[in-house]
Amino acid sequence: MKSILINTKSKKELDFVSELLTKLKISSRTLNSEDIEDIGMGELMKEADRTKTISRDVIMKKLTK
Repeated sequence: MKSILINTKSKKELDFVSELLTKLKISSRTLNSEDIEDIGMGELMKEADRTKTISRDVIMKKLTK
Protein backbone atom coordinates (compact mmCIF):
# COMPACT_ATOMS: atom_id res chain seq x y z
CA MET A 1 0.00 0.00 0.00
CA LYS A 2 1.19 3.52 -0.73
CA SER A 3 0.26 6.76 0.98
CA ILE A 4 -0.15 10.35 -0.03
CA LEU A 5 0.40 13.36 2.22
CA ILE A 6 -1.71 16.44 1.60
CA ASN A 7 -0.94 19.77 3.28
CA THR A 8 -4.02 21.95 3.50
CA LYS A 9 -3.96 25.72 3.88
CA SER A 10 -6.96 26.05 6.17
CA LYS A 11 -9.39 24.16 8.38
CA LYS A 12 -12.07 24.62 5.71
CA GLU A 13 -9.84 23.02 3.09
CA LEU A 14 -8.96 20.16 5.46
CA ASP A 15 -12.65 19.52 6.16
CA PHE A 16 -13.43 19.51 2.43
CA VAL A 17 -10.68 17.03 1.58
CA SER A 18 -11.59 14.80 4.54
CA GLU A 19 -15.25 14.78 3.52
CA LEU A 20 -14.34 13.99 -0.08
CA LEU A 21 -12.15 11.06 0.97
CA THR A 22 -14.93 9.75 3.20
CA LYS A 23 -17.43 9.90 0.34
CA LEU A 24 -14.97 8.06 -1.89
CA LYS A 25 -14.54 5.44 0.87
CA ILE A 26 -10.81 6.12 1.09
CA SER A 27 -9.38 5.77 4.57
CA SER A 28 -7.58 8.82 5.87
CA ARG A 29 -6.05 10.16 9.04
CA THR A 30 -5.32 13.70 10.15
CA LEU A 31 -1.81 14.25 11.49
CA ASN A 32 -0.81 16.95 13.95
CA SER A 33 2.61 18.59 14.05
CA GLU A 34 3.91 16.06 16.61
CA ASP A 35 2.93 13.15 14.34
CA ILE A 36 4.78 14.76 11.43
CA GLU A 37 7.89 15.33 13.57
CA ASP A 38 7.78 11.68 14.69
CA ILE A 39 7.64 10.50 11.09
CA GLY A 40 10.59 12.73 10.20
CA MET A 41 12.59 11.44 13.16
CA GLY A 42 11.81 7.87 12.15
CA GLU A 43 13.08 8.53 8.64
CA LEU A 44 16.31 10.03 10.01
CA MET A 45 16.77 7.01 12.27
CA LYS A 46 16.42 4.68 9.27
CA GLU A 47 19.24 6.55 7.52
CA ALA A 48 21.57 6.54 10.56
CA ASP A 49 24.88 4.71 10.27
CA ARG A 50 24.59 1.79 12.67
CA THR A 51 27.92 0.20 11.81
CA LYS A 52 29.96 2.32 14.22
CA THR A 53 29.84 1.78 17.96
CA ILE A 54 30.60 4.26 20.71
CA SER A 55 31.73 3.37 24.19
CA ARG A 56 29.51 3.98 27.20
CA ASP A 57 32.14 6.38 28.62
CA VAL A 58 31.97 8.63 25.56
CA ILE A 59 28.18 8.74 25.76
CA MET A 60 28.20 9.53 29.49
CA LYS A 61 30.72 12.36 28.95
CA LYS A 62 28.46 13.90 26.28
CA LEU A 63 25.43 13.64 28.57
CA THR A 64 27.16 15.37 31.49
CA LYS A 65 28.02 18.48 29.44
